Amino acid sequence: MTAANFQRIAVAIDGSSHATVALDTAVDLAKRYRAGLTVIAIAPLVPVYVAPTEPFSPGIVPPSELPRYQQIVDAAVKQAKSAGIAAVSGVAREGVVVDEILDLIEQNSVDLLVVGSRGLSTTKRIFLGSVSSAVVTHAPCPVLVIRPAPTKRSAPR
Repeated sequence: MTAANFQRIAVAIDGSSHATVALDTAVDLAKRYRAGLTVIAIAPLVPVYVAPTEPFSPGIVPPSELPRYQQIVDAAVKQAKSAGIAAVSGVAREGVVVDEILDLIEQNSVDLLVVGSRGLSTTKRIFLGSVSSAVVTHAPCPVLVIRPAPTKRSAPR
């Protein structure tokens, strides 16, 4: 069996605590493998609904979250550079999160994608979806899902 050769690592972040752990892991892996690192953040599109009985009108479109996600990417790129990663880039886009992540990793020929997991329950995953589950299913490269640290349970009495 040959050893993994990760030369291009990407990490998808969203500003959450789970994404922070994923970023730390991706930075560590990039240092170990002397790999380039791409930081990805996708501002989710906010759906605008119009009732079927009402005539369509442009109405009020919610403001874009893209500037906030760009700040998240900029801070992560700065963190990676200060950790000693020479080849770091960052991309912030707006769109359908899973589709945009998959598009970016395909465009950049990524060897490994690192993502955080929020640890949603089965019910929440069914209704809300799971970015980590979707990218594991559809990514053309290996995906490392960083799960939250287990909570300490007290001993049974």
